[in-house]
Amino acid sequence: MRTEHPEVLVIGLGAMGSATVYHLAKQGVKVIGIDQFTPPHVYGSSHGETRITRQAIGEGSQFVPLAMRSHQLWRELEAESGQSLLTACGGLIMARHGSASRMHEQRDFLGNTIRAAEAFGIAHEKLHAVAIASRFPQFMLQGDEVGYFEPGAGYLHPEECVDAQLTMAGRYGADLRVGETVQRIAKMPAQTIVETNRARYAAKTTVVCAGPWIPQLLPQMRGALTVRRQVLYWFEQTAESPRTLSYAPGDFPIFIWHWGEGEEDVFYGFPQIGGANAIKVATEQNTSSTTPQTVNRDVGENEISSMHARHLDGKLRNVKLRCANAKTCLYTNAPGANFIIDFLPDASDMIVVSACSGHGFKHSAAIGEAVATMATTGKSPDVLLPFTMKPNQGCVEPADH
Repeated sequence: MRTEHPEVLVIGLGAMGSATVYHLAKQGVKVIGIDQFTPPHVYGSSHGETRITRQAIGEGSQFVPLAMRSHQLWRELEAESGQSLLTACGGLIMARHGSASRMHEQRDFLGNTIRAAEAFGIAHEKLHAVAIASRFPQFMLQGDEVGYFEPGAGYLHPEECVDAQLTMAGRYGADLRVGETVQRIAKMPAQTIVETNRARYAAKTTVVCAGPWIPQLLPQMRGALTVRRQVLYWFEQTAESPRTLSYAPGDFPIFIWHWGEGEEDVFYGFPQIGGANAIKVATEQNTSSTTPQTVNRDVGENEISSMHARHLDGKLRNVKLRCANAKTCLYTNAPGANFIIDFLPDASDMIVVSACSGHGFKHSAAIGEAVATMATTGKSPDVLLPFTMKPNQGCVEPADH
């Protein structure tokens, strides 16, 4: 088998990989991108019609520069590709006054968001329950809610974002190879060798953006990453609600609602889009892990009824217990809901880009740009330094910055 020698090899062409090959190709780098499927696809984390994007990040201020830069890059990509990628319908985050707002391993997600907005000068409003109810009567409030509204927040179309980046990467000269599966990654004395079912590669730099497949491709990462199954639901509205209570993007925001203090007392959702009489909602489970090979991709009726009873009934007006669609996706989580973006300690020619930790898509455009710089210069840009890693008891965990 002949060995190919690209400047950069990118493994996995989802959110992070498509952004990375796009920015590398735009710089004129000789890059090959491979994926075992034909992205965008439904087997990983970059599907399901919409992903929330917000610039003030409750998971930590280290993420805010990535989110802000990504918004700029999405708009540039829209102009370049002609595709509509980002809808700024506004975003609302709510919690009970004086209560914890737990999400992504943060106890004060709402407070963190407000502090990030103030620190970075992000336009926002702080709302009380009366103002929230007046502006968004779709919510059935208890009366003691407080909220953060960010007019520039909204949603991305993940499939279209991946497609646009790959299309433009191809136009800039990237060699994109789909249906190609990595069989072995070997650390040789001088460089890393990647063998697939079709070819053998010895790149100057290899970037692994394989999401939930990373633990099997890089066994040294298994202790640092956890893959979890999540479910996305599309619940229908009652027949009269489109006329009397609109969930359209101009009338309804993306939202994250901490209705209780527990880690599971939160759900999020989107406006009605695409002409369907249904809105997408979801929550996150953080208790059981899985793998891409063993995950149950079917959604049971018990899951649908439980989601509606626990999170929608009595909270969203005119949304009935009829699920028009439900899909599973895979979150690859790192400790602290952080990201891991760094050169592997035992392979200085290999960069690992993980994990999304349930909130990565909104940052992926800027991450791809920064990883492209990292791959060509051999140094981590400042924006990625919070996501470097260190050895710890036989696994790899994010360093403290």
